[in-house]
Amino acid sequence: MITPESPDAVEEMLWMAFFPNCHNPAVSNLVGAGARHPGFEGFYKRHLQKLLLAERASRYAAKANYHVVRLPYLARLFPDAKILIPVRAPAGHIASLIRQQQRFSQGQRKQPRSLALMQRSGHFEFGLDRRPMNLGDSARVEQIVQAWARGDEVRGQAMYWDMVYGYLAYLLASDARVRAAALVVRFEDLCQAPAESLRSVLNHCVLPDAGRILHQFVRRIRFPAYYSANFSSRDVDVIRNETAATAKLWGYGERGA
Repeated sequence: MITPESPDAVEEMLWMAFFPNCHNPAVSNLVGAGARHPGFEGFYKRHLQKLLLAERASRYAAKANYHVVRLPYLARLFPDAKILIPVRAPAGHIASLIRQQQRFSQGQRKQPRSLALMQRSGHFEFGLDRRPMNLGDSARVEQIVQAWARGDEVRGQAMYWDMVYGYLAYLLASDARVRAAALVVRFEDLCQAPAESLRSVLNHCVLPDAGRILHQFVRRIRFPAYYSANFSSRDVDVIRNETAATAKLWGYGERGA
């Protein structure tokens, strides 16, 4: 369903303009509820209003991985916002991340301009200039970077999964405003019971016309069959050792990890 013609929100460029260190893994990238940046806040709200006016729309959806570090701040700026937090069992998620890293790196070696494009648009999730988010633990970030640098991709990705979802679990437990605005969507639940999961999303976001949307999309949702993890027994052990405690917080046991 996603093609080169699909719209893509490039709002990360705005965040980089006002928060110069927002992709610097050497410092904390967290933006808390107490943060104040009047210049950015006014500009960002006007930007969203402009988009809504141009599209004659009443809702704005932002698929932004980096909003993980800004959820308390965004929840303060937009009290009526609804937050969806996707989560996937570590092994499947890490397999997908590794696959994307390989694809982006190969593509950027062949077409260096694509690396520059991702850097300008604020996408450092994959490729030759990959940068982990710093969620307040610089020592852990350095361990992840070092694992990637020495070619230990599975361990680096497992540590990164653990860090990100450990932070999100803590945030949901400690921040009442974010918790009230958020809905966790587990990948496995979505694939196994798409109607129930999608209905929960639509209800949480207070979106109308749920029946039509369910009818249109439910049959398309299934587990991917276009790749497999192909992890060695050592890789499986590494993933389990690095993620088990955090995975359990998200309902994943021994088999899920």
